[in-house]
Amino acid sequence: MFSKILIANRGEIAVRIIRACKEMGVATVAVYSEADKNALHVALADQSYCIGGAEASESYLNENQIISAAILAGAQAIHPGYGFLSENAHFARTCRKNGLVFIGPDPESMERLSDKAILKDLIRSTGLSVIPGTKAVSSVEEAKRAADKIGYPVMLKACAGGGGRGIRLIRSEDELDDAYHQATNEAISAFGDGSVYLEKYIFPARHVELQILADEHGNAVCLGDRDCSLQRRNQKLLEETPSPAVSDAQRKQIMELTADAVKKIGYVGAGTLEFLLDQEGSFWFMEMNVRLQVEHCVTEMLTGFDLVKWQIRIAAGIPLNFTQKDINIKGSAIECRINAASCGTLKMLHVPGGPSVRFDTCLIEGTVVSPYYDSLLGKLVVYANTREETLRKMRASLCELVIEGIPTNIGEQLRIVEDERFASGNYDLTFMGNR
Repeated sequence: MFSKILIANRGEIAVRIIRACKEMGVATVAVYSEADKNALHVALADQSYCIGGAEASESYLNENQIISAAILAGAQAIHPGYGFLSENAHFARTCRKNGLVFIGPDPESMERLSDKAILKDLIRSTGLSVIPGTKAVSSVEEAKRAADKIGYPVMLKACAGGGGRGIRLIRSEDELDDAYHQATNEAISAFGDGSVYLEKYIFPARHVELQILADEHGNAVCLGDRDCSLQRRNQKLLEETPSPAVSDAQRKQIMELTADAVKKIGYVGAGTLEFLLDQEGSFWFMEMNVRLQVEHCVTEMLTGFDLVKWQIRIAAGIPLNFTQKDINIKGSAIECRINAASCGTLKMLHVPGGPSVRFDTCLIEGTVVSPYYDSLLGKLVVYANTREETLRKMRASLCELVIEGIPTNIGEQLRIVEDERFASGNYDLTFMGNR
């Protein structure tokens, strides 16, 4: 096991990783930008190093500065969290060259699985159903020919990256020219890679993802499903597990198929396979995230397994000590992402409490929300024995959560969980478009 880990991230996920390390008896090293010098993760870590200016490109994306800080601090491993360098094969390889363990998949796996079009061929070979689509298309003309063959409407998606960027819905050929250039430009800006591919648009559908853990000893386990259909402009707002649209029999089958697929492709680490669930109850594979997800904690609340600790153990070569039979999907958990609506300074924070209520955050009095990073302030997660109880607990917790000085989306989240359609469980990806 590692004795010291550097966390190459900021915000609530950096705090989350530091807490897991402390519980494991592992020393921590924080890195921070000039804008984050008073941040909570800096105060909680055993050591901390300023690695550059406020812009992410000057700090949290500065590979050389992060590696230098790790070496200077005597860390054996680097945890990238999510975002920033978490899916960067070059950074993972640089860690290896400098004698540091990258807590995540190896760079070869990241390169092999980062191209979503190529990944689909691998997943298809495991027996899972894959959304009909193409590999990377190199021009508008090629995209038009492919769209004609697939049949409109189609989705145009970036081959690299995630987070809802580089995605466009195209209903007819007239829309393809503008959409192609917009998507490629957005992908270049976000990921440094403008390649895109096409896939069939499945509608109506729900976004359901499966959480997996896999070690280097050939063991892989699926820890259940998450329904992530509450989205605005492809950005998730709320997640719940298990999905109310999936029967127990369906869940058992897709969990087993997913764990088996991960073994077959030789993946090691924490990861998520994302699917569209159509009205007939069929799962269609979309993509795989080779990192920790923002919404990992809702799965932790349901199953009792600490995904961050298992990421660290797997990276240290420790095998999973549980099997698929040990995963008990019982009860219900919901997570609301609490986002800042604009910049501001925190004047007061009151966090709800009680059994099975969790708020992962980086907020402390005086925290300044700057324009340099994403708007996530924290994740409010609750668990109860039934979905109805979980909804009541989430409504009460949202009413109790107080954040003053920073405009937030707490009110919107409360309206969502009070909505009769959401409460019934009968919702899909169109939900936010109807509000």
